[in-house]
Amino acid sequence: RLDELLTMLVTLHDYGASRAGTVSHQELAALALGEACRLVGSTRGTVMLHDAETDLLCVVAARSDAHQGAPKLSLKPGEGVAGRAFAEGKPLYVPHPGADPRYVDKEGGWDGTEPVLAVPMMLGTKAVGVLNVHDTAGGRAPDESQMRFLTLLAGEAALVLHNQRLYDDLQVFFLEMVQMLARAIDAKDLYKADKSEHARALAAGAARELGLPDQMVRYVEYAMMLHGVGKMGIDQAILSKPGKLTPEEFEQVKKHTTIGHRILARVKFLGPVAKMVLYHQEWFNGKGYPEGLRGEEIPLGSRIVAAVNAWEAMLSDRPYRKALTREAATAELQKGAGAQFDPKVVEAFLKAEAKVPQP
Repeated sequence: RLDELLTMLVTLHDYGASRAGTVSHQELAALALGEACRLVGSTRGTVMLHDAETDLLCVVAARSDAHQGAPKLSLKPGEGVAGRAFAEGKPLYVPHPGADPRYVDKEGGWDGTEPVLAVPMMLGTKAVGVLNVHDTAGGRAPDESQMRFLTLLAGEAALVLHNQRLYDDLQVFFLEMVQMLARAIDAKDLYKADKSEHARALAAGAARELGLPDQMVRYVEYAMMLHGVGKMGIDQAILSKPGKLTPEEFEQVKKHTTIGHRILARVKFLGPVAKMVLYHQEWFNGKGYPEGLRGEEIPLGSRIVAAVNAWEAMLSDRPYRKALTREAATAELQKGAGAQFDPKVVEAFLKAEAKVPQP
C-alpha cells in the first residue's frame, strides 16, 4: 500500500516535470484528482484553484457520476467546506454537511447529504487551492494514513501547478524577447518589414500539420522569426543591392546562417532554434549551404523555415521583380519540391497556408 501511494506521488511529479509546457492546468489537476479519488474510494470530487484577481476558488477539474450534475464553478474563501479548508489552511472532513447551516447549498452543486473531505493545496504556508473528494469510501471517514497522503498529494499538486504557471510565464517572456529581436531584424530588412508574425503563423501551421509536439512547434516559430538574425553581420549595401550579386558578395551573404547560429547558440533556451537557423538554407537535394546536407539530414524545423521563407520572399516585391501571385508562388513551391524543398513539408505548408488569414 505504501509503495502504491509513493508511486502516486512520483507519477504526478514526473508527469508535471516531463510535460511542462505541453499540458494544461486542467489536465494536471485532473490527474491529481483522479489519484485522490482512487485513494479514498470516491467517484466524485473537484480541484479548485484560487484566482487572486477575483478572490474566488474556481473549479479547474471535476469528476462526477453521470446523474449527479455539474459542480458549482466558484466559491469565496471561507464559504462552504472547501472555502473554509482553504481559509484555515488545513484539511476539513464533514460527514453530514447538509446538517450544518454553514454548508447548506454550498457543496459544489451536489445535494449536501454526503460526506465531504477538503484538503488545501499548500505551497509552503500559503494555500493556492483545494482538493475536494465526496462520499469517501461509501461514507466512511478517511483514516490517518489516507489523510496524510492526501495532504502530500495536494501539496505535490500545488507545486506542480505552480511550476507550470512559472513555465507558462517564462514562455511568454521568451516569446516577447524573440518578438523584439524579430522586429529589429525586420527593421534592417526592407523587404520583410512587419512580416515576421505572419511568417511565424505559417511556420507554426505547417509544423502542426506535420504532427510536431507543442514545444517543437514553439521552436519552429522562434526559428522562423529569427532566421535572418545573422544578416545583422552582413554589409547592408550588399543586402539592399538592387541588381544581381557578384560571387564574392553572395559568399558574404551565405555567412548569415553561421553568424545567426553563433548569435543564438549563446542563449541556452534557443539551442534547438540555433540549429534550425544554421541549416535553413540547405536544399533537400544537397545543393544548399552551409554544409550541403540533404534529405532527412536537414532538421525538420529548418526544412519548414526554408519553405515558409521562400513563400514569403515570392510574395514580396523586390527591386528586380514584383511580388508573385499566390497561385504563381504555389506553383513555384511545388516545382521545387524534391529539389530545394522537402515534398512533405511543401504539402503540409500549403494546407496550413490556406487556413492562415492573409496579412
